[in-house]
Amino acid sequence: MVINQCIVKQRFRAFVHDKNPPGLEGKDLQDFLSQLAVERRVSASTQNQALNAIVFLYRHLLDKNIEGEISAVRARQKRRLPVVLTLKEVKSLFDQTKGVYRLMAMLIYGCGLRLLEALSLRIKDIDLEQNLIIIRAGKGDKDRRTVLPETLKDDLIHHIEKTKTLYDQDRSKDLNGVHLPDALERKYPNAGKERG
Repeated sequence: MVINQCIVKQRFRAFVHDKNPPGLEGKDLQDFLSQLAVERRVSASTQNQALNAIVFLYRHLLDKNIEGEISAVRARQKRRLPVVLTLKEVKSLFDQTKGVYRLMAMLIYGCGLRLLEALSLRIKDIDLEQNLIIIRAGKGDKDRRTVLPETLKDDLIHHIEKTKTLYDQDRSKDLNGVHLPDALERKYPNAGKERG
């Protein structure tokens, strides 16, 4: 249950029986937070939201810093186990795909890639000697490295060789290369047509 700051303040006021705000102490907040966790059985995120709202009230409206006085009973965070496919289920999924789609599915699974990361993968980001893949501008616009499974190397090498034929055909027809982000196309006008 997620509650907004106004509701938290109303419930807190009712809990302290409309006590005069300058007379409020850290123990009042501690007791309120413990009541939320024990009697009302709220989630940890709801209790944290209440804590933040009331600490804000104390700090900015009452000009009191009470964070050091709080040792309330904390609501338990629920731990959920991830759903994990069995090896048989994973193999069955791979068996439903063919060609480049199968290779992509295996890369996503084996390297821990997101779909957009797999779609954005470039030859220059694959290091076959060190069994590494470099993901550029992934989640949070961050670069990272991940392990390339040995079992995918042969399929990946075969795919790269097949793309060389397509690349050579595109170059002979002087077709546009890949899309380059931002101002890179102006800065490096031929980079989108390079094989890497």
